[in-house]
Amino acid sequence: MKILLGSLLIVVSVAWGVDVLATGSGSGGSLPWVIRQEALYLSGLLSIALMSLAMFLSTRPTWLETPLGGMDRVYRTHKWAGILGVSFAVAHWLVKEVVGDILKATIGREGRVPKENLTGFLEVMRDLAEDMGEWAFYLVLVMLIISLWKRFPYRTWRVLHQAMPVVYLMLAFHAAMLAPTDYWTQPVGILIALLGAAGIYGALHSLVGRIGRAHQASGTVTAIEQTGPDVLAVSCQLDKNWRGHRPGQFAFITFDEKEGAHPFTIASADRCDRSISFQIKALGDYTRTLGKRLEIGHAVKVEGPYGRFDMARQDSRAQQIWIAGGIGVTPFLAWLDSLQQKPGPISADLHYCTRDRTNDPFVARLEASCAELPGIRLHIHGAQQGETLSAADVAAAQAGSRRSEIWFCGPQGLAEKLKHELRSLGHSKFSFRQEAFEMR
Repeated sequence: MKILLGSLLIVVSVAWGVDVLATGSGSGGSLPWVIRQEALYLSGLLSIALMSLAMFLSTRPTWLETPLGGMDRVYRTHKWAGILGVSFAVAHWLVKEVVGDILKATIGREGRVPKENLTGFLEVMRDLAEDMGEWAFYLVLVMLIISLWKRFPYRTWRVLHQAMPVVYLMLAFHAAMLAPTDYWTQPVGILIALLGAAGIYGALHSLVGRIGRAHQASGTVTAIEQTGPDVLAVSCQLDKNWRGHRPGQFAFITFDEKEGAHPFTIASADRCDRSISFQIKALGDYTRTLGKRLEIGHAVKVEGPYGRFDMARQDSRAQQIWIAGGIGVTPFLAWLDSLQQKPGPISADLHYCTRDRTNDPFVARLEASCAELPGIRLHIHGAQQGETLSAADVAAAQAGSRRSEIWFCGPQGLAEKLKHELRSLGHSKFSFRQEAFEMR
């Protein structure tokens, strides 16, 4: 993610710099006004480039899963591209309004960079683009605040978020019309055109409801079980559009069209019969009441599968350490289910962290599964029983100088704690693979 975003920022900045060197800047303007003008252009370019990337990534391009490490990371990149894009839009607005006012108050309007002379239709369109850009800026700023406010209701956020393609198209029109005309004979113009095309593709794809359509299957709910006070097991039978999945992948599930799709990890192996199951934890208003609204035969849409938290991607030369926290156990349930169907020579230490091992609904299932798989060594860590997992417990499984591969799915706080402790212990022979399961 950081490499992609950083590379985009560098490429856009270099293209802007090439234009400045090739054509000069602000003919007839004094240095402060020239600097302000170029800062305005650069911040605008960076903003629209990042927003274009965010809009394209919203289409869930599966071909990017491999280079980025899974659809969860595609969405994390989408999220941060949007945040940075809006941040540069704020900088763009500040340069235009605040810096402009400061310069007027200190050195006066004398020396301002003259505007390009446009007449007729182009002048009308540029004025329209300027107004549209200002309104779109306010709208996208509100959307960012709402998106970062985690307590804002998901259903309302989802409805508002569906307006983002329209807002983006307004910003793209603003960027294209207000870009200097000399840009279109320079590399920066080609870059704007390519990024704009990708963003417009994503926006139109979203507006016509095509996102994920090629990976969508319909089906019905075949079983519902309340396996714990806050965990609901749901099994589904899908139609022929479902192409199967690999253990550890996730899918977007729609039980209610008004609520929309929610991502859940698939908790079962692929049995080649288009049946899948999920373990859904009550984490919000929607999931807390889901059990009361579902019944056998309920229609369901499942989109996927996505993700690269895949047992097949393990390094066979590395010692395997699997760590699950709470509902993060679901991909490992699918892994164990797959190993029971097709046993293989795999050896791993599986650590499961739970609040209360005595009343946890997954403990018995894990124990039964691992009892049939002698290569999997199960370790249960119950917080109420004083069995908190530490980096020392993880390191204890390391055999001599052999490198270890850690697969983690669980709370982000636990992941950061373990990584920090491992660094403090001086262990460097660990690779840490984590499901970044946060779509908002």
